[in-house]
Amino acid sequence: MQSEFFSALVSKTTRSIVAVSLAAALTVTASATAFAQSGVSVVRDAEIEALVRDYARPIFKAAGLKSGIDIILVNDRSFNAFVIGRRMFINTGALLQSETPNEIIGVIAHEAGHIAGGHQQRLREQLERAQTMAIVSTLLGAGAVVAGAATNSGELARAGGGIAIGGGEMARRGLLGYQRTEEATADRSAISYLQATGQSAKGMLTTFKRFQSALSLSGARVDPYQISHPTPQDRIANLQQLATSSAYFDRKDSPELQLRHDMMRAKIAVYTDGQAGASRLFRKDPRGLAAQYADAMATNLYGNPRSAVSKVDALIKQQPKNPYFYELRGDVLMKANQPAQAAEAFATAVRLDPVKSGILPVSYGQALLAVGTPDAAKKAITQIRQGLDKDPENAEAYRYLAQAYGQLGDIAEAELATAEGHYYAGEYQDAKIFAARAQQKFKPGAPGWVRAQDIINFKQPKKK
Repeated sequence: MQSEFFSALVSKTTRSIVAVSLAAALTVTASATAFAQSGVSVVRDAEIEALVRDYARPIFKAAGLKSGIDIILVNDRSFNAFVIGRRMFINTGALLQSETPNEIIGVIAHEAGHIAGGHQQRLREQLERAQTMAIVSTLLGAGAVVAGAATNSGELARAGGGIAIGGGEMARRGLLGYQRTEEATADRSAISYLQATGQSAKGMLTTFKRFQSALSLSGARVDPYQISHPTPQDRIANLQQLATSSAYFDRKDSPELQLRHDMMRAKIAVYTDGQAGASRLFRKDPRGLAAQYADAMATNLYGNPRSAVSKVDALIKQQPKNPYFYELRGDVLMKANQPAQAAEAFATAVRLDPVKSGILPVSYGQALLAVGTPDAAKKAITQIRQGLDKDPENAEAYRYLAQAYGQLGDIAEAELATAEGHYYAGEYQDAKIFAARAQQKFKPGAPGWVRAQDIINFKQPKKK
């Protein structure tokens, strides 16, 4: 449900988005659940996730990354992306500021280069070496200081201090130099992935020129040896010839893909900057479909539900098979306190969804819960569990599941679902409390009893 997963963006002045789960189905591991406590502010949206995965799929294939790469959307206005392990994080600011799909595809290609090149593992090794160098330099320097003191040699003591400081600086500069090399390697890998998939590298150059312009406007003077990335100017110079020599350099994104990109930007603009932000974004095409989409979402958030329904229905008339228009319709009807009609809209969204996102069934289940009848609660359980099959770490979904079981009087399952919700939110102590309560109501050895025991036995990994 759009209002559910983007709700915190509307009140961004008072709080940031709460992470409800990870961007894709993951195994139940300590490292995955720990992400909920990492402080990263996560956005969940079926439409945006589907589009970004479509951008990434051919790039991942070209990079030899066949599976197991999760893309996570971060609520941050800056133009940035990064990788941690096999997870790729992309800021909503990057999605909003990119004018074409090709710009974001270039970003994804660069980050894929880091993953395919194993840069993080080697960076850890470099960090260990840098720490070793710093420690050795400190010991050598300390030894010289002691020797100087023992021989009453002030020069030797001062030299010892210089060795310690200089060794640490050498280690730091060496590490930064290594990072700059890896960044340049990822840039070249990105060019090769774009070439292999018949796509232009023009978007990458546009991104680096944006960085260069921002740096110039800031008036900052940058020492190229004191930063972890090559300067934008150097990156442009290094890639210009490779990019422009490609037969695909002037290839543009398809109109269909560009429209999806614009619709994504419309959504982010409305939920981060309100109606005015979306108006600025589409001032050159105020009557286009993306602008209409933004207007319908803004009317839902800030206007009259009846008017919002009318605007959504106009969108559906233009694209009757767009699942996200029906998702928005369900959103509007939920806000208008019409859960039965909202459930119908969400059911249509689930049926039309080509990627079978785990988010939409949960929204459908939430609407069914609001209907308030036993039959609706049973259907809600089915839908929410279908969503969890796709997205098993969706903490919010477990809370709706607990409500559904509670409506039916199944307290054991309700408390187990509550435990799961706390667990995936990183609230481990609460998870253990509810798991223990649930376990008392299950027959020993039953699946629910076993899962409760797993939560009870879970030990939070120590921070390194």
